[in-house]
Amino acid sequence: MSPTMKALAIDQLSIDERLLLVEEIWDSIAAEPGAVAMTEAQKQDLQRRITAYEANPHAGDTWEVVKARSRSQCELRISRGH
Repeated sequence: MSPTMKALAIDQLSIDERLLLVEEIWDSIAAEPGAVAMTEAQKQDLQRRITAYEANPHAGDTWEVVKARSRSQCELRISRGH
């Protein structure tokens, strides 16, 4: 039987503590990249993206532009009360 949040008392942790735990769990998974196999669909999608990048490496926006656009959209939604 898999451990549950209740059995591990995770539900007793604060939101901040749970977020830190999630981060630690994620980091432990990322430390073993070969442990999680990609599906065939994921492999095909990755190859499609690599091919598109190689065909036009300057397409798309920088992280700075994407982040600024996202923040702007969030601020607009907040100002509208959404």
